[in-house]
Amino acid sequence: MFSHLQDTQKDVHFTPHGVINLVKRLLGSILVALMMLHASAAQAESPQVTVMTRNLYLGADVGVAMDLIPNLSAAAQFMWDQVKATDFNLRAPKLAAEVIAARPDVIGIQEATIWFCKKNAWSKRTEVFNFTDQFLAATKAQGQEYVLASKGGKTAINTGYSIAAIPYVTMVNDPETFQPLFGEDKAACGFEIADALAIRADLANKVLAVGNTEYEATYTIVPTIMTIYRGYSWADIQIGNTPVRFVTTHLESLWDENKVPNAAKQAQQLITDLKNTKNPIVIMGDFNSDPRDPRISDDPNAGGQPTASGTCPGGSSLCNAYLLMREAGFTDVGPDALDPMNNTWGMNALLTGPDPDRLKYSQQIGNFAGYSDRLDYIFVRNGAFPVSSRLIGAVPPSNLNSDHAGVVSLIAIDSTATERSPDLPEHAPFPISFWQWVGLALAALIVGIIVKKRFR
Repeated sequence: MFSHLQDTQKDVHFTPHGVINLVKRLLGSILVALMMLHASAAQAESPQVTVMTRNLYLGADVGVAMDLIPNLSAAAQFMWDQVKATDFNLRAPKLAAEVIAARPDVIGIQEATIWFCKKNAWSKRTEVFNFTDQFLAATKAQGQEYVLASKGGKTAINTGYSIAAIPYVTMVNDPETFQPLFGEDKAACGFEIADALAIRADLANKVLAVGNTEYEATYTIVPTIMTIYRGYSWADIQIGNTPVRFVTTHLESLWDENKVPNAAKQAQQLITDLKNTKNPIVIMGDFNSDPRDPRISDDPNAGGQPTASGTCPGGSSLCNAYLLMREAGFTDVGPDALDPMNNTWGMNALLTGPDPDRLKYSQQIGNFAGYSDRLDYIFVRNGAFPVSSRLIGAVPPSNLNSDHAGVVSLIAIDSTATERSPDLPEHAPFPISFWQWVGLALAALIVGIIVKKRFR
């Protein structure tokens, strides 16, 4: 700045008029310097927060298991065998190591899964694997404890859907596991998956509010009996002087031809639920939506993403959760979702490498690691601004701790937003319908017949 003033002096003659011009230029230079100092100070005062979205992977291929229905026992055995093969006891420390390296303040977790079993119809369920507890314990063991956000008796974990452990129906054979637990080789097993919001333990006293809610759009696998619920967890956390609203969600992956996918319907509800939030928002999640969806007929679709139809024209945001979020004013923090190198899904169910079909397609589009689709995102709005973003766990096979890669982002927060918006609305699952009661009665009848034949 001072060299500039010296240059200014050389150009000004010390006449009264010249002195006035010099003073004006001096004042202008000082004003510019003060503005720059103010801007630098404001930027320095803006708090920053590091966030991560991470799908832990439930450990088995639900799609293959669904193909085995109505043979529920075969489906249960198939999934249990895969869960044992993708052993979360081995995966949890590796996932925790990613966290320790990235040191996020907040983690949006998807597929926070509990696998449980029952000895018989009268026994309580026994948790065999609890991915959330194991994951958080692994972070603590490695030197940085993370806990679920909680406040006022509420904890930020929302169960999306579950498959019940039904004796004589969802039977699994695993003597190694069940003999110590139940004294038998077999047990009825099921699972539930959830979305959860974890924070560094030292931020626990910064949590202002917590909530969990459901999406109204659900997907039915077996009419009247097996319905998939999805939802989200949220927490308002004080970052500097600013209350920031963090959300973690997992939108539906299943879709029907020529219908608006549930993922798009659920994204629209999330947008509506957040419309009255004025403070900064950070959303982390598996949106099961690629910017290219719905795929046109000549676009390879190894990942089985929604395809174009009369209801869902190619390129339309109507059927694309990602595009709906962008149109609603949310910024995708990156890395660039249109660059195939930044795809986040495509590994095989056993986590031994890329799925062969998806690998062939991913290589055609330029992702040689085998990730065929971008499904995982962090979105921001209302005074939350991306500073930098990167993928983690995206170099198979050494980093195959999940079938998804994760996203980590450094976010700057507008420090002038100091007022917390009202809590988000709560939506509960619809009450059980008449036909669901009929379905449950039918399931009970089937179990009764099986039991009768077993003891005949």
